[in-house]
Amino acid sequence: MTHFTHNNRRALAALSLLVLATTGCTAFMAPREPVPMTPTEGPAINPAGREKDMVSLPPYVIEPPDILLINAVKIVPKPPHVVEPFDGLLVRAIGVDDMRAPIADAFFVDPEGKIDLGPSYGRVQVANLTIDDAQEAIRKHLAQIYASVEVSVSLAVSAGAQQIVGEHLVGPDGRVNLGTYGSVYVTGLTLEEAKARIEDKLSEYLVDPEVIVDIFSYNSKKYYIITQGAGFGDNIVTAPITGNETVLDALASIGGLSQLSSTKIFIARPAPAGTGCEQILPVDYEEITRGAMTATNYQLLPGDRLYITEDKLRKFDGVLSRFTQPAERIFGFVSLGTAMLNRIVRFGLGQF
Repeated sequence: MTHFTHNNRRALAALSLLVLATTGCTAFMAPREPVPMTPTEGPAINPAGREKDMVSLPPYVIEPPDILLINAVKIVPKPPHVVEPFDGLLVRAIGVDDMRAPIADAFFVDPEGKIDLGPSYGRVQVANLTIDDAQEAIRKHLAQIYASVEVSVSLAVSAGAQQIVGEHLVGPDGRVNLGTYGSVYVTGLTLEEAKARIEDKLSEYLVDPEVIVDIFSYNSKKYYIITQGAGFGDNIVTAPITGNETVLDALASIGGLSQLSSTKIFIARPAPAGTGCEQILPVDYEEITRGAMTATNYQLLPGDRLYITEDKLRKFDGVLSRFTQPAERIFGFVSLGTAMLNRIVRFGLGQF
């Protein structure tokens, strides 16, 4: 048996990659050392991580039907703000009888558009006024009692500023709905890019908005488990990618190999159209399960097809049954009909 040195293997691997890059055909790749990947830098070729030597996936790209968790931590409406019912106004007054009833608190605008300053001062109509106009209206109202009163009014709570918090589904059109602020297209963006785009949209209505964006549910990235059915139809199952699945995890998720399956398994790893070869990674089932070897217990990546081939004898039996079952049925009908006729001839119809 020929033995290769470490340098021979590296030269052979380099030659193989060169041939694959120039021929454009499907690549059957032997196990090789994984290429490290950082969250910000992707490798030149698709890596093959393994159970004890995982690779980090590139930054997550948002696609339908992912669910985003969006929380706005700073929502300040742009001036001039028009006071609306249920707004909260912070009112401070200097020059009133503080011993009687000081005015230095937050007051909510009632459904009639007025704020109630208490039994000593009454109610003031402020709805549909700007903050400055509301301040002047309150000052004039108090000036009827205290001529030298000074009033300061600021917005404490805006009822019209919708709170942005919770889960937001990325729709089929690639957008997330922000309620009264409209919708934002986020498909194809990373979390940092989505955060910037959402804040840019909110800045049309708010002053320097700040949001936190995270993934609530990873729904768009998946891999496929294809099990040949030995002539009875293939079975295809999808499973979500979380970044840590291996071949053994995938097999465990479907309850292991079926009675129709063989132990010949491989991963078909797709490549973008026109960019080169797809990867075919053979899996040694016996080594993974019995020997606890990790060399072919590959890490699964988005879009991978884990293909489980059928047992040849089971397939032969299935194909053979396609031809024999019709003949068996016909023979059964003929036998049943012959038996009935013999019984009628022998015993007559009265026996039925």
